[in-house]
Amino acid sequence: MEGKKYKILLCEDDTNLGMVLKNYLELNDYDVTLERDGRLGLAAFQREKFDICLLDVMMPNMDGFTLGEEIRDIDPEVPLFFLSAKTMKDDIIQGYKLGADDYITKPFDSEVLLLKIKAILKRNEDLNKENENMEFDLGRYHFNPKLRELIFDGKTQTLSPKENELLKMLAEHKNDLLPRERALKKIWGSDTYFNGRSMDVYIAKLRKYLKDDEHIEIVNIHGNGFRLVVKEPS
Repeated sequence: MEGKKYKILLCEDDTNLGMVLKNYLELNDYDVTLERDGRLGLAAFQREKFDICLLDVMMPNMDGFTLGEEIRDIDPEVPLFFLSAKTMKDDIIQGYKLGADDYITKPFDSEVLLLKIKAILKRNEDLNKENENMEFDLGRYHFNPKLRELIFDGKTQTLSPKENELLKMLAEHKNDLLPRERALKKIWGSDTYFNGRSMDVYIAKLRKYLKDDEHIEIVNIHGNGFRLVVKEPS
């Protein structure tokens, strides 16, 4: 994990604990955004891309579990780590049902928290590396994201980095909805109006590249996102 500064969203309403954790994680070379409640945490997640979210369970305006659900709707892959004074079994189970990667109860040792964060980020990085090696057959096209190549009848179209990443996300969601907000945050870094217009241009480019197979279509689901529809030849 050397060489990259991972971004952490830390949501903690205890001012002293929040600052202690922020300073400790920054001393260990993490880029930390600290928010005091769930609504502010959600706003921060909508603005920026984070590598992991540390969420206190008991917060004003929006609790950590609700915030975790909102974050999961935007990005199902970002790791969630819950911090809580609660030791009740039901609360811990609720956290894991939301897809939590880990859960730690207060008071905790900061060094233990750091080791857990490192383990989650390494696991996530390893999964991403596995996904990088995936190739896709899309109708009569063969798509190799690692080489950024889209091949049709022996002819190769080399894709730009953004074209490649967008087609990869569509292929991973083949025949299913790719939420617009998720693609914008992952590829462009935020879901601003201008980035949205930029993504529409890239969608048009991908449609042009895929036009030679009538069984493939990128469908716009208005207000929600896109579907890469690959129909079986009749």
